[in-house]
Amino acid sequence: MSSSSPRRLIAGALAAGALVGAAALPASAEDGRRAPARSTVVLGDIQYDSPGRDNRSNRSLNAEWVEVTNTGRSTVNLNGWTLSDRDGNQYTFTMRLSGRSTVRVHTGEGRDNRSHVYQGSRYHIWANNSDTATLRDRRDRVIDTESWGRRH
Repeated sequence: MSSSSPRRLIAGALAAGALVGAAALPASAEDGRRAPARSTVVLGDIQYDSPGRDNRSNRSLNAEWVEVTNTGRSTVNLNGWTLSDRDGNQYTFTMRLSGRSTVRVHTGEGRDNRSHVYQGSRYHIWANNSDTATLRDRRDRVIDTESWGRRH
C-alpha cells in the first residue's frame, strides 16, 4: 500500500460526507433563504376543563386558560401572534413576552397585564373532550400545538 492510498481514502470519505451533508440541507437553505429558527416561545400548561360547573360565569370562564412561555433569555414581540382552537376561536396578542416568562391567556374578561391576558369570550372555548391549541406567529407559521382528548 502506498502512502497516497490513506490520503485518497480520507479525501474520498470527506467528499462523500460533503455530498451527504449538502443533500440533507433543507430546500430553503439551498436557494439562499433561511428556514425559520426554532422558536423559544412554546405552549405550556393548559386548563381546558374549568373546575366546577361550566356555568359561563366570568369566574368559570377565566378558570379555563392556556399558558404561553418564552423559554429563551430575550424578549419576544408577540404582536400579531395568534392562539386558536380547532373551531377557529382566536386570540391575537398585542404584547412583548420577556425572557424566561409566561403569560396565561384566560377565556373570559379581565384586565390584561404582563402575566395574564383575557380573550373576552362569554362562552367556554377549549373543549373538554377533545381540542387542539395552536400558536402561530405573525406570518401565520405554526410555532407550537397541543392536543388532548379522543381525536388527537
